[in-house]
Amino acid sequence: MKIIGIYILIFILSPIAIWGQEEQTPEVWTLKQCVEYAIEHNIDVRQRILEKMNQELNLNTSQYSRLPNLNASGSQNFYFGRGPGRDGTYQDQSQASSSLNVSANVPVFSGFRIHNDVKAKKMSLQAAVEELNRTKEDLSLNITSYYLQVLLNKELLNVAEEQVKLSKSQVEQTEILVRNGKSPESELFDAKAALAREELNLTQAANSLKLSLLDLSQLLNLESPEKFDIVMPDLENIIVEEMLNLQTPVEVFTHSAGNRPAIKAAEFRLQSSEKNLKVTRSAYYPTLSLGASYSNAYYHTYNLEGSRNPSFSSQLSNNGSESVGLNINIPLFNRMATRNQVRMARLDIENQQLQLDNTRLILYKEIQQAYYNAVAAHEKYRSSEKSVEASQIAFQYEEQKYKAGKSTSYQFNDIKTRLAKSLSEVLQAKYDFIFRSKILDFYNGAPLY
Repeated sequence: MKIIGIYILIFILSPIAIWGQEEQTPEVWTLKQCVEYAIEHNIDVRQRILEKMNQELNLNTSQYSRLPNLNASGSQNFYFGRGPGRDGTYQDQSQASSSLNVSANVPVFSGFRIHNDVKAKKMSLQAAVEELNRTKEDLSLNITSYYLQVLLNKELLNVAEEQVKLSKSQVEQTEILVRNGKSPESELFDAKAALAREELNLTQAANSLKLSLLDLSQLLNLESPEKFDIVMPDLENIIVEEMLNLQTPVEVFTHSAGNRPAIKAAEFRLQSSEKNLKVTRSAYYPTLSLGASYSNAYYHTYNLEGSRNPSFSSQLSNNGSESVGLNINIPLFNRMATRNQVRMARLDIENQQLQLDNTRLILYKEIQQAYYNAVAAHEKYRSSEKSVEASQIAFQYEEQKYKAGKSTSYQFNDIKTRLAKSLSEVLQAKYDFIFRSKILDFYNGAPLY
């Protein structure tokens, strides 16, 4: 019975085990998926969104400041002994009074402060929107860099695997040569040592790939990199295409200066500071407002001799008071506060202008660096390709000599190491060029994916 029970348990658990293995299949992501997911879950982006929402509320508050305000107040007072009578004189009597007041006030002229403040808040909102776009762009570039690093490590891992295969083939060939007496046994030891080194390199390449996937998954704010992998795109013709599309720094800057969020944000902040200067100067002008109010009161006197208090309804009918009036406020002297605020606003304009100039200068330098880095990376890639071709030819000749027993293990390993180094260099140069050219295209308005 125990055996039957064990078989039943195995039968029940087998689908669960298979299902668990299927769950471990990595989810493969494209560059577009990585960028979109990162933008949706990145904390910096979400903070920029909150900042934009805050600027929207500031603009909304400024726009509604044109509306009249409405206030209501009430009071209940008790007087004992000598207190004010309804005729305004003080009398020796105890009484209670209840009052209600409703007032409204609307600005008629405020020295164009509200008008310019609304425009300034609109510019600040536009700057916040562009800062949000800038954060998204910076994040997209970081994602692209990490994504390409994973692709590079994948190809380096393939190179390391091929080197292990070659080393295993070398060991097998050396064993045959040693058995036939064409090579000394020390050659076999050298071949096995080379295989051990290549297996170590393979382990290191696999670890580098895992770490690069970890870095990318952390940038995406994924919980774990265990089920995460990326798509290996077709990069056969990308080098030639990207090289043909390269534009000079001046051409790229001409297009980019009017479209980059960093430039737009600086321009909007400059315009906002110019409007803030007008807001500050409005304090020199008189302000005019229209006000209206309504008030009413009820009085109750205790211990009246020979009379009684008027009814509540009659008092409300007789004690009501309405008023409408204009209020003008003319600034004469406020201890130079307005003058200094105006000067500070002008300094802020100069500072924002310098910020704009500096942002343009930084952008042009970045475009220059991206262009010359792309050109240098392409030249390095072409040189590395030639080095790979020469290394492959040298390896083929050396492999034939080694199989014929006319070459030593040291010479064969030396040529094989040079080939592996050339393959690694050409891969690094290829992905470096792809990233540099992508940055340049990005500045020129082209999408990253």
